[in-house]
Amino acid sequence: MKKNRRKSMEVEWDSLNLAIQPQTMKLFSHHFQPPSPILFTGIPGDGRCLFRSVIHGAWLRSGKQSPSESCQKDLADELRDKVVDEFIKRRADTEWFLEGDFDNYVVQMRQPHIWGGEPELLMCSHVLQTPITVYMRDKNTVTLKIISEYGQEYGKENPIKVLYHGYGHYEVLMSPENSASSKPRWKKR
Repeated sequence: MKKNRRKSMEVEWDSLNLAIQPQTMKLFSHHFQPPSPILFTGIPGDGRCLFRSVIHGAWLRSGKQSPSESCQKDLADELRDKVVDEFIKRRADTEWFLEGDFDNYVVQMRQPHIWGGEPELLMCSHVLQTPITVYMRDKNTVTLKIISEYGQEYGKENPIKVLYHGYGHYEVLMSPENSASSKPRWKKR
């Protein structure tokens, strides 16, 4: 059964378009006024939330129904491994912006309980060949602020959208058109 599950996940990875391109990272301070209330899908805070959010967003972006909890976890761990491989492949370009010793960093990042951040989001955009936009809620208003955009060389349309809560947790933002295929959480802001 595990072999069939692995094959199924490989097919899913293939359908998410996994080629690799040169790196790009842009930081912005644009505001986005979403339709109220803000619609997002809750992601477990298990150390994989960044990777789970990106995987979930990639599925929604491709028009698929949300992955099951166990599939999401497995795909998040696979994405983490691909991200670490991407760091190693791009060592000359990435070593300078990672904290501490590069070799130690990549060994630690392979562990499922280690949190990801901006460097991992950048590598996720390359692994998936997809733009990723990171939002954060403005403390003084009900708007979401774009705090980072990654992978702009893959286009600017229909990025994976993740919500950063400011304390190390990420969730996937949903567009109204893909909310029917997931289990959204509604939040009034």
